[in-house]
Amino acid sequence: MKKISSNIFFISLIFGTLMTISSNSWLGAWMGLEINLLSFIPLMNDNKKNLLTSESALKYFLTQAFASSILLFSIIILMLSYNNNFIQITNFNEILILSTLLLKSGAAPFHFWFPEVMEGLSWLNNLILMTWQKIASLMLISYNFIYYFFMFSIILSMLIGSLGGLNQTSIRKLIAFSSINHLGWMLLSMMNNELLWMTYFFIYSLISISIVLLLNNFKLFYFNQIFNISQSNSIIKFFIFLNLLSLGGLPPFLGFLPKWLVIQNLTMMNQFFILTISICLTLITLYFYLRMSYSIFMLNFQKNSWIIKNNYNIKTSSITLIFNFISISGLIMVIFSYMIL
Repeated sequence: MKKISSNIFFISLIFGTLMTISSNSWLGAWMGLEINLLSFIPLMNDNKKNLLTSESALKYFLTQAFASSILLFSIIILMLSYNNNFIQITNFNEILILSTLLLKSGAAPFHFWFPEVMEGLSWLNNLILMTWQKIASLMLISYNFIYYFFMFSIILSMLIGSLGGLNQTSIRKLIAFSSINHLGWMLLSMMNNELLWMTYFFIYSLISISIVLLLNNFKLFYFNQIFNISQSNSIIKFFIFLNLLSLGGLPPFLGFLPKWLVIQNLTMMNQFFILTISICLTLITLYFYLRMSYSIFMLNFQKNSWIIKNNYNIKTSSITLIFNFISISGLIMVIFSYMIL
């Protein structure tokens, strides 16, 4: 019975996002966002014995409900302003709508809820929050373009996403700040090309799936747990940090491909100022990934004389290896296929 109800909520989650994307009015888009919100709350609260899960679900609900109420208020004012030709109110209203959509997606300076919510959720719910839950809001953001407000949010998202992960010991918070940094890159690619941000989002989702499957199988939430994994299975440790380096955008991994496309696009448009800032701030993100990888790979550790048993599903393992192979060697395959064509 519990599995059936979860499937119903998951179908409603997909339906709400598709309704928002396919809507031709702001009111229909708002309704899709509400269906999406009310479907995700029961999925978040899957473990009722864990107080952190209930707290995260409550924080997410309050934040999204606040954003939805402001969005509905802005839509009503927008309809009235267009009927009465109030141009100044309309311009202010567009900024208000864009702010609520950035709040829903977790972009800076409206990011305050995102790391705290991710800290209390399971890995599978975090995967939905990082990927699927951003589709509707990002699609609506692409319809409402304000250049200077975009630039402010992009620079701040990259700055907070880079500096926020420097002192983290929790893997969930680290990936949350990394998601904020990637969101800044998505907004930057959205300014130039609509297809480019969709490509970036698809590759980011692919890498996130490969990382979350590994971390979920071994129930890893903090960095000190990875040392225990390294004592029993060094290959899994190797895969985890190669995927983290791919998420950071280190060549020749697949995570470098969307950044490469954005850099190429910005170079052709002579936007060197924002390009320089983006690369410098992303190097900070890559720095703490490299720092973690160095500490795990290079430091000596004593192996235990007993074998640590892990509940590792063979079926899930094969799927995980496929995603890891794509994430690690995807850029090489893309370049090779391009050379052949």
